[in-house]
Amino acid sequence: MNLHEYQAKELLKRYNVPTQEGIAVSKVEDAVNAYKQMSTTNGTKFAVIKAQIHAGGRGKGRMVEVPEQSGVQVIKSAEDVERVATNILGHTLVTIQTGDAGKKVSKILIAQDMYYDGPSERKEFYLSILLDRATKQNVIMYSTEGGMDIETVAHDTPHLIFKEWVKPGFPLQAFQARNIAFKLGLSGVALKNMVKFVTNLYDAYVGLDCAMLEINPLFKSADDKILAVDCKMNLDDNALMRHPDLADMRDKSEEDPTEVEAGEFNLNYVKLDGNVGCMVNGAGLAMATMDMIKLAGGEPANFLDVGGTANAQTVEAGFRIIMKDPNVKAILVNIFGGIVRCDRVAAGVIEAYQKMGNITIPIIVRLQGTNAEAAQQLLKESGLKVQSAILLSEAAELVQKAVAGN
Repeated sequence: MNLHEYQAKELLKRYNVPTQEGIAVSKVEDAVNAYKQMSTTNGTKFAVIKAQIHAGGRGKGRMVEVPEQSGVQVIKSAEDVERVATNILGHTLVTIQTGDAGKKVSKILIAQDMYYDGPSERKEFYLSILLDRATKQNVIMYSTEGGMDIETVAHDTPHLIFKEWVKPGFPLQAFQARNIAFKLGLSGVALKNMVKFVTNLYDAYVGLDCAMLEINPLFKSADDKILAVDCKMNLDDNALMRHPDLADMRDKSEEDPTEVEAGEFNLNYVKLDGNVGCMVNGAGLAMATMDMIKLAGGEPANFLDVGGTANAQTVEAGFRIIMKDPNVKAILVNIFGGIVRCDRVAAGVIEAYQKMGNITIPIIVRLQGTNAEAAQQLLKESGLKVQSAILLSEAAELVQKAVAGN
C-alpha cells in the first residue's frame, strides 16, 4: 500500500526521524492560510508547494492543463501560492512514473523552505531501505548523489551507489550506521546526526512493516541538520492486520478502480495491455497461463487470481471485472481443482453466465483436478457457448483462434 508524502512524514515522526515540516491541504484558500502560518513560524517568505500523488518525478513532471507548471514549485508570496495551487489542484500531473494518463492531484503539501543558506554548506543524499530477495536480507542503499537525477546516477555511475545489508530480526548495528555516515563524507555534528537519523529510519522501516522506504533527497542543512525532505513509503499489505490505523490511510482514488473493485471480492487483479482475459486460481498457474497465451501468439489482458475458494459469486465478479476492459476479445478460465472442486467452479461459470446474460465474447474453460469430469459434464449440458479444453496448450490455442475470429 503506497502512502502520500505527507502521510509518510507523519509516520516517520513517530520514530523521531526529522522531516521537512509541511501542511497538507486540498483547497486553494487553505493553501494560502497554510503558507501564511508557515511564513510566520519559519520567519521566511519562501516555501515549496508539492503535488501529492503516488508517483515520483513530480519536480520534472508537467500539469496537463497548464504545461508550464510542474508538480513541485518554490513560492515566495501569498499570490504565488494562490496561482500555483490553482494550477495544480484538481488538474492532472504527468511524470515519468505515471505514464501518459497522469494522475489527478487532489491534495498539495505546503512545505518549509530548506535551502536557506549557501549551496556550499548544504548537501543532498539518497537513501532507501527494502528487501534484497537475492540475499534474503534488508538492504540500505545510499548515495552521495541524491536529488531528482538519482536514476541517471544509478545507470551511469553505479559505483556511487553503496549498500549495507541487515539480517531480518536484527537491528541496524551502530557500526553500520557510522559506516553509512562515513561513506556519505560526513564528519562532526553532521555525522552524529546522520547516525541517529539512519538508526531511527531503520526502526521505522521495521516497525511499520514497510515493503520500501525511500528518502530522496536526504538533506544536510547548512547548520548540519539531517532531514527527510521527501519520502516514499510502501507498506506490506500482508501486515496491515497489525496496523489498522495505517490501513485507514489508503487512498483508493490513487489506484486503478477495477483493481479496487477486485480487492473488495478478495480477487488479485492486475490490468495488462492485451486482449485475452484470464481467470485462474493460484499465482503460479496464472503466470503459466499467461506464458502459454503468449506462446500461442496472444496477449494477456490481465492477471486475475480467484484464490482457492472460488464460488459462483467470485466467478461472477471475475467475469464482470474482466469484461470492463473493452480490449478483451476472449476469456480463458483455467482452474486446477485442488482445494476448490472443479464442479463448483463450473457451476459458478454457468450461474455467472446466466446472470449476466450479455456475454458475447468467446469463453474457453479448462478445469482439471478434483471432480473435473463432473465439471465438464455440467458445462456440456448447460447449453452455453463455452468451449472446454483438457491441455493448457489446447486452451491457449482455442483462445488465439477465438481472438483471431473476432
